[in-house]
Amino acid sequence: MGFETDRDAPCLREIEPSGMQKCYLILSDEERAKGFVRPVRLAYKHIGAAPNKYPLRDLTEEERERYAKDGYVKFEEYPESESPLTGRYWTQEQLDQIGKGCGTVTTMARELAETYARDPRFYGGTYCCGCRTHFPVGEFVWEGTDERLGT
Repeated sequence: MGFETDRDAPCLREIEPSGMQKCYLILSDEERAKGFVRPVRLAYKHIGAAPNKYPLRDLTEEERERYAKDGYVKFEEYPESESPLTGRYWTQEQLDQIGKGCGTVTTMARELAETYARDPRFYGGTYCCGCRTHFPVGEFVWEGTDERLGT
């Protein structure tokens, strides 16, 4: 596994037999040297998708018809303070995955950890060594905390 600072590097899209990418995007040495806004942490735990933040409601008849092909079964309405988004539709599969991570702790190279520490929202997904695939960062907490990655 290597590291790359060029978002267009082909190795970022190549997946090894282990499920890991051939290389991972990181911030440059110069950018990481500017300091960190979060602690440098080298391990995270797969705990699964985060639960809904707001109450779920059943879909209206119109929503069921409109989104039948998408499989949505519930809608989470966001308060007006979260504009411009009005809410989120959930499928049964998504609801069933809440809190269903494998529980494995994955460790990472310092360059990756420093990139997270410098810019916590830099990554949208990360690798789970237990599942041997990538998931959204929100499915993981930093080892020994209840803080989700990407926040």
